[in-house]
Amino acid sequence: MTIEDFAAETARASTSKGESVDTTTLHTRYRPRSRTRWASLLRHALMIIVVIISLYPILWMVVSSLRPDGQIFGNPSLLLTTFEWENYAYGWTALGTPFGQYLLNSAIIVAGSILGNLITCSLAAYAFARLRFRLQRTAFVYMLITLMLPIHVVIVPQYVLWAQVGLTDSFWPLIAPKFLATDAFFIFLMIQFMRGLPRELDEAARIDGAGHFRIFFQIVLPLMVPALATTAIFTFIWVWNDFFSQLIFLTSPDNYTVPIALRAFVDAQSSTSFGAMFAMSVVAIVPLVLIFAFGQRFLIKGIATTGLK
Repeated sequence: MTIEDFAAETARASTSKGESVDTTTLHTRYRPRSRTRWASLLRHALMIIVVIISLYPILWMVVSSLRPDGQIFGNPSLLLTTFEWENYAYGWTALGTPFGQYLLNSAIIVAGSILGNLITCSLAAYAFARLRFRLQRTAFVYMLITLMLPIHVVIVPQYVLWAQVGLTDSFWPLIAPKFLATDAFFIFLMIQFMRGLPRELDEAARIDGAGHFRIFFQIVLPLMVPALATTAIFTFIWVWNDFFSQLIFLTSPDNYTVPIALRAFVDAQSSTSFGAMFAMSVVAIVPLVLIFAFGQRFLIKGIATTGLK
């Protein structure tokens, strides 16, 4: 018996009893599950295709790091016929300095930037979210305006300032501003998170004699783990991939970071070793993949809770 026959038979039986039956509802209720399964399979197939297309450049880079230079751009497939492990060995020392030195330089700058953003941005966010002072709204507006300023506007004054104190070609111009709460995006993110925390906790602590610093470090800060984790992850990704500001301030090869070192593989006056460059690019993205893999749940939780509040 088909669905149409079943619906008609049910309608006739109900009509004989004096009841009214909506046949459209019956058709929807008893629709074959095969249609739903096919629709689900189609959606999953489309999602898999989109994921493959999105990951293709990264997979091609990994495969190209194991190919000879002459086969990299002539073969767009992801199938390997030869394995050139020498690309990794050559790329590690191709620039004269071991690539591990560039990884260490980037790690130092990233660690300092994360520490600075976590400390100063959280303190600034607490001031905006919990304190009341003169010109608070004006300061908040100026803080938001800095979000709209491109780095090219402020990089020249910053370079002149650091050149006058003789600290160019060092890590200080890249780390010190993070301890001055210069990343307004993270301040705004933490403000939104703090506004969702109940003020009754602050009032209870104030009754017990706690001051602002004790309230911040013992009550507010432990509740801000998702927002702090989001700040740390985004700071890591942005600073690790930063090329422009590091290129401006760092001139000595011993102070090069990973992005500048990868750019040094490309030489317009001689042949470029693309195999070695792709090999070191794979090495460079490993920390990013690990950070995102282990911090994904904190990142999602931080963004979700900040958006809901």
